[in-house]
Amino acid sequence: MEQRVLGRTGRHVGVVGLGAWQLGADWGQVSEDDAFATLSAAADEGVTFIDTADVYGDGRSEQIVGRFAKAHPDLTVATKMGRRMDQVPGNYVMDNFRAWNDRSRRNLGVDTIDLVQLHCPPTPVYSSDAVFDALDTLVSEQRIAAYGVSVETCEEALTAIARPGVATVQIILNAFRLKPLERVLPAAREAGVGIIARVPLASGLLSGRYDENTTFAPDDHRTFNRHGESFDVGETFSGVDFRTGLEAVRRLVPLVPEGATMAQFALRWILDQPGVSVVIPGARNPAQAAANAAAAALAPLPEETLRAVRDVYDELIRPQIHDRW
Repeated sequence: MEQRVLGRTGRHVGVVGLGAWQLGADWGQVSEDDAFATLSAAADEGVTFIDTADVYGDGRSEQIVGRFAKAHPDLTVATKMGRRMDQVPGNYVMDNFRAWNDRSRRNLGVDTIDLVQLHCPPTPVYSSDAVFDALDTLVSEQRIAAYGVSVETCEEALTAIARPGVATVQIILNAFRLKPLERVLPAAREAGVGIIARVPLASGLLSGRYDENTTFAPDDHRTFNRHGESFDVGETFSGVDFRTGLEAVRRLVPLVPEGATMAQFALRWILDQPGVSVVIPGARNPAQAAANAAAAALAPLPEETLRAVRDVYDELIRPQIHDRW
């Protein structure tokens, strides 16, 4: 698999990683056996970057990833912190950082975490010198090797990129979320900050497997967070109305290269955007993990295809979401 530098971490990672939210919670039940089989399939296909968080299954995802990583020392493991308490700027202080970090290190079974990201904190946090001084301290104490941020908005990303210690920015980027292409990716390239593209399949919409009759389990965020009831609605279907998303996918299907799936096409589109370090699709089983990794082997998409994706976005998606994030 093609390798790219993960921003200021200096680490080289495979361009397709694995998002481990599904292995924790909020996507229906995934057994521990299935979780380990999914991780194994991803690693077998060249995946070397795994992204998790302390709130995925209240630590379950971190524990599973940590146990797997012990037998795979070539992996780079990133986690996230900050959403185990009320989302107010006053909670983003050193004492809490150390407590959250201690818990994640126990869950992952490591002394030093490769990459820790602030997990979509309140917007004022990005402008706090004290917050980033505290993160620098965690690095100096060798609790973490590097830090980054996971953001909801492009403005938050730009504020974070200006911080000299920020190694990576994780942001929603897919064929339904083109706004980061305008300013965020160019700024990250100039600063040497890595871009981790999350929600690459728009919560599965861009897999092409859904229609108007598709339903999801009650414990799946695609059921309980469609209107932002539990967290930012942009994390579910990228904030796109489900029916609008289905229509957009139908228009994209003719663009899919022969022999590729819709999901692989959607992942390849992300990899073709200058500045992307790694894309982190989730997977609930080995077949999904292997198929996602195979997207790295697709040829870059031709310019006319990239223009066609933008045309679909401009007509159907832009009016709904472009100004929101």
